[in-house]
Amino acid sequence: MKNLTATEAARHFADVLDAVEHEHETFVVTRGGRAVASIGPAGGGGGRGLKEVLMKHRPDAAWRGELQALREGLVAEERNWRG
Repeated sequence: MKNLTATEAARHFADVLDAVEHEHETFVVTRGGRAVASIGPAGGGGGRGLKEVLMKHRPDAAWRGELQALREGLVAEERNWRG
């Protein structure tokens, strides 16, 4: 595990991400000499865990109606993205 100051992490963020992605490095980011964050490989998740949660917690019967009411309350926003 390597230490980086917040400034170093900001200045070399692409390089840090490359090291995490390709070399599986983990970095501890420090600010004022204190560890404030870590940057490392994301944990891989599979569908099995999600399926187990969904099977354990059955859908709420009222949820469908609540979702429909929320959707009906949405208003499309018009924007001019070119100008």
